[in-house]
Amino acid sequence: MHEWSAEVTVDRDLAYRLIAGQFDSLEPVELRLLSEGWDNTVWLVDGRWVFRFPRRGVVIAGIEREMAVLPRLARLVPLPIPIPVFFGRPVDDYRWPFFGAALIPGMETADSACSDADRCRLARPLAGFLRALHDGDTAAAVDPTGELPSDPMGRGDMEQRVPLTEKRLSEVERLGMWRAPGSIHEVLDAARGLGTPESSALVHGDLHIRHLLVDDDCGAAGVIDWIDICRGDPAIDLPLFWSLLPAVGRGEFLDTYGTVTDAQLLRARVLALFLTATLAVYAHHEGLANLEREAIASLERTTVD
Repeated sequence: MHEWSAEVTVDRDLAYRLIAGQFDSLEPVELRLLSEGWDNTVWLVDGRWVFRFPRRGVVIAGIEREMAVLPRLARLVPLPIPIPVFFGRPVDDYRWPFFGAALIPGMETADSACSDADRCRLARPLAGFLRALHDGDTAAAVDPTGELPSDPMGRGDMEQRVPLTEKRLSEVERLGMWRAPGSIHEVLDAARGLGTPESSALVHGDLHIRHLLVDDDCGAAGVIDWIDICRGDPAIDLPLFWSLLPAVGRGEFLDTYGTVTDAQLLRARVLALFLTATLAVYAHHEGLANLEREAIASLERTTVD
């Protein structure tokens, strides 16, 4: 039993019953399993609609936040994000809410052939997207009454995050995948005293290499999986600065995004290490060779200043 193991399995038959039974305008002809992650099972319906079904009870509050917030957010950011169209309700054989949104065409970078030059070209669109997301006007429009939680996963809290990162890196090393150089331990030591930052912005909350989609030309295609959307320090959304972008592309990111403090970059670097090490462990156990390779490459990129 792994920490990402499903509490409920949504197979093809259950997905069909839930969709056809609740939405008169849909009677699925083709269902294709698109993804199974830590939190959701994702089915593609008739090549057009993506339905996300929670796999674990702990994520239900996040699913409900996505359903409420994403329709308001979509028009305010410059890259496509999921916009819930079909709102599923709990029933006897599936006790949780779910939703369907139009497919955002694209693929994970792990399944692409993006070169370092391609990745550098992602710097400006990614930075522009995050600049819009983190803008105070965006938070005011999307969460006017301040109902979103404040960094509920403690992503910006280095007193919590550094020990968790050390644990993940040790697990990666124990599995024989990668060993962190001494410089990374110096990064972790430097981050220990940063404490908890102010939750000043609207943040995605879990922006790692699986959640930025790219198209066939390695252009930015969309940002998915907003289950951890919350208020937080913008640093929470900056791990891709380290894990996705080669060092030569980071200046363009900063030119587009604007001011980032040294403390924010340090927090983002620790979180990049944690997230990519976690993905490496997950991919190793699940036999996801492309993701494992991309996660290890991401760890390598994060070591480069």
